[in-house]
Amino acid sequence: MRETRDVFHLAIPVYDLDESQEFYVGSLGCKLARRYADRITIDFFGDQLVCHLVEPPSVPVELALYPRHFGVTFREARDFDAVYELCRQRKVDLFADVSVRFEGLVESHHTFVLRDPSDNLIEFKHYADPRMMY
Repeated sequence: MRETRDVFHLAIPVYDLDESQEFYVGSLGCKLARRYADRITIDFFGDQLVCHLVEPPSVPVELALYPRHFGVTFREARDFDAVYELCRQRKVDLFADVSVRFEGLVESHHTFVLRDPSDNLIEFKHYADPRMMY
């Protein structure tokens, strides 16, 4: 079973390592762990995000949150608010601004979504009821 010292690993495609590093490290404040010619590894809020260099698609893809996105669910509202404020201060473009999903239900949560330079969508959220995190 996973313990708190274990790290979740996610690999995503990116089109430019410099742009990706600037976005994740420069804009979001994540830590660069390693850099190679074909990938960078980021400490993404305590988990491991590996950005693998790929060629951009020849045909533009219409972006939608579903079926594929990733992100962080914060246990504390203050952490959610701090990341949102950091994005506002650093003028990070939002794919979707803060909204409340499932208002009035037990699974109600605040959410906002960012788009990285390679069109990966990143959702940040916080549930009012921590039991709904899973």
